Amino acid sequence: MVDAQSVIEQIRKAFRATEHPGDAFLQGSQEGCEPAEVTAPFKGIAHWTQVDPAILDPNYNALSFFSEGGFRHFLPGFLIADLQGRLQTADPVFHLTNGFFDQVVKIPAGSRVYEKTIGKSAFVNPRRYGAMTWHDYVRNKLAIFTREEACAIVAYLEWRRDADSLGINKQEIDAALNGFWRQRAKDAPTQEVLKQYIQEEAEYLKGLADGAA
Repeated sequence: MVDAQSVIEQIRKAFRATEHPGDAFLQGSQEGCEPAEVTAPFKGIAHWTQVDPAILDPNYNALSFFSEGGFRHFLPGFLIADLQGRLQTADPVFHLTNGFFDQVVKIPAGSRVYEKTIGKSAFVNPRRYGAMTWHDYVRNKLAIFTREEACAIVAYLEWRRDADSLGINKQEIDAALNGFWRQRAKDAPTQEVLKQYIQEEAEYLKGLADGAA
């Protein structure tokens, strides 16, 4: 098994240049007051490497309420803190594996026991999202990561799986690795491709502005 420090270094290298989305775009959900409360401690932090690990556990729900850009930028802080054994409540594994594995739970209600499927094939909220399943949702959400970032996430998930002698999350981690992350680490756009696209778009927009002047 690869040692934790090697995985930490891979994460630092992969996410070193990951852009901050801007404080105004850290928060994803606008429903209720909790999203603003748990993402507020991350505002004013210019780069994820400056995050105080002490704020991660008390604001663990930020991983659920970050925007896509906020999640991508601050995730490595959570991953490294986990690898260092500094997390008690925050669970990065859940946010990287939920939606790739089905579980059936039996729930008594009234005179019946209902079998409820949670995870991959469960619908998110049919009234709002129609036929979207959690698998559909999570694949879209996690498509934000570049090839290098996805490779680091694969290393983290493999380390978490192999370090757990009880195998508590083994099925979920393997399902996520085989159903998404390994392919993402192979085929996702690289950081250089993404950087080049951003530069070309900036030049294009400048050209439009210059032409209109």
